[in-house]
Amino acid sequence: MLTKEKTAEIVNKFGGSEKNSGKAEVQIALMTERISYLTDHFGDHKLDHHSKRGLMKLIGRRRRMLRYLNNKDADRYQAVIKELGLRK
Repeated sequence: MLTKEKTAEIVNKFGGSEKNSGKAEVQIALMTERISYLTDHFGDHKLDHHSKRGLMKLIGRRRRMLRYLNNKDADRYQAVIKELGLRK
């Protein structure tokens, strides 16, 4: 689960300061953390279809945010996917 300490750590790492939580990189990193938690959750709870729908919506939201970041600044996009290990 995403605790306040873990959230603050991610915001500091990707946003540069504690106050910069609206940056696209920070939002993508937080979504990735939630996605990995939910993915582990489905190992134990295979029939949790309601949460699976939420996971699919979260993946779509992250995909749109990544597309936005790629269109706006490709260098920042490459840095984020490399840091989070999302693609190739």
